[in-house]
Amino acid sequence: MFHITGIIISIFLALLLFTKKGKSTADFILAIWLAVIGLHLLCYHLLISGMYVELPYFLGLEIPLPLIHGPFLYLYIATLVNQGNKRLHWFIHFIPATIAYLLLSGFFLQTFAHKINIYQHHGIGYEKLISIIRLPIIPSGIIYVALSLILLKKHSINISKQFSYTEKINLNWLVYLTIGMGAIWLSVIFGNDISTFMLVDFFILFIGYFGIKQVGIFTNRMVNSQLAGTDSIKLSDSEKEDNDPDLGSVAIGSEKTKYMKTGVGPELMSKVHKELTLLMQTEELFKDPELNLDGLAERLGVHSNALSQVINSMEQRNFYDYINDFRVKAFQRIAVLPENSKFTLLSLAFEVGFNSKTSFNRNFKKATGLSPKEFCQQEKIQLGHQM
Repeated sequence: MFHITGIIISIFLALLLFTKKGKSTADFILAIWLAVIGLHLLCYHLLISGMYVELPYFLGLEIPLPLIHGPFLYLYIATLVNQGNKRLHWFIHFIPATIAYLLLSGFFLQTFAHKINIYQHHGIGYEKLISIIRLPIIPSGIIYVALSLILLKKHSINISKQFSYTEKINLNWLVYLTIGMGAIWLSVIFGNDISTFMLVDFFILFIGYFGIKQVGIFTNRMVNSQLAGTDSIKLSDSEKEDNDPDLGSVAIGSEKTKYMKTGVGPELMSKVHKELTLLMQTEELFKDPELNLDGLAERLGVHSNALSQVINSMEQRNFYDYINDFRVKAFQRIAVLPENSKFTLLSLAFEVGFNSKTSFNRNFKKATGLSPKEFCQQEKIQLGHQM
C-alpha cells in the first residue's frame, strides 16, 4: 500500500505540473521526472507483488531507469539556478540510458510469455547484458549528486556576489532534494531493493509536502523568485568575464571606459570606490533590505561587473559582506542611543536593513566576534527585549 501511495502521489504531482499555468522549463523537467519515478515505482510494485504475470507490458522498462534519475536531478537544479541554458546538450546526459534501452531492444521484441519466463527464471539468457547495463548505475548516481551539490555551491557564491540579503533566496528545496537523492543512492550501494524503494516513496512524499506547503512548486507561487531573483544572476561576474572578452562600458557621468579581462584601472577603481563610500555614508542605501549589486551599480552609473571588482579589490570582501558590514556598524551606532532603549534588538536590526533574525545574528557575529546580546552586555546597553 505504501508503494501504491507513492505511485499515485508521483503521478498526481506530475499532472499538477503539466497542467500548471505559466509553467517554467524547470516545472516541465520536474513533471517528467515525477512521471518517470511513478513508472519506476509501478514496475517495482508489479515485480514484488507478482502482478507482472497479469501485466507484462512494463517488463524490462525498469532496468535502465536508475540511469535517468541523476540527470533529471541535475537538469532541474541547473535550470532553476539558470546554469542549464544549453538545451541541445541535455540529451548527452541521457545517452547511457538510451544505449541501455537499445541493448534491451531484443528483449522488448519477445512475446509476453517469453518475457515472463525470463523474469521467472531470474533473467536467464540476459545475465551478462543486465550486468553490463547495471555497471554504470552507481557511478552515475554518485556523479550527478556531486554535480548537483557543486551547482548549488556555485550558485550560493554567485548570490553573495550579487545580493545583500540571502534569507529570501531559498536554496533549501534544492538542497533537500539533492540530499534525498544522495540517501537513495547510499541505500542502492549499502542497502537492498526494499530499503531503496521505501526511501523513494518517502522522497515522493517529501516532494509533495515541501513543494506544495513550503515552496509552492505545484502552484503559481513559484520558487524561481526565491532562488536569487535568479533572472538577474544568469551569469556570475567571473563567468561573464570568462565568456566575454569585451565586458562593455563603465560610465561615470559622461566618462566611459572600456575594460578588458585585466579589470578596471587603478584611477577608475579609486574614483568608483570614493563615490561608493560617499553614497553609502550619505544616503545609507544599505538600509534597503533588498539592495543588490545591479541596483547599486545603476545608482553609481557603472557596470555591475566593475562595481563588483571595485568592492572585491578595495574592500577585500564580496558585495554581501560589504553591505552587511555597514548594517552592523549602523546597528552599533543606534543601539547606544538612549532614545532607542525602548526598541528591541530585532526592530533595530530591521531598521538598519537586516531582514531576519538569523541574518542579523550571523552577520553581527561574523563582523564583531560577538553575538548582538553579548555586544549589548559588553556595552551595558539595555534594550526593550533581548534575543
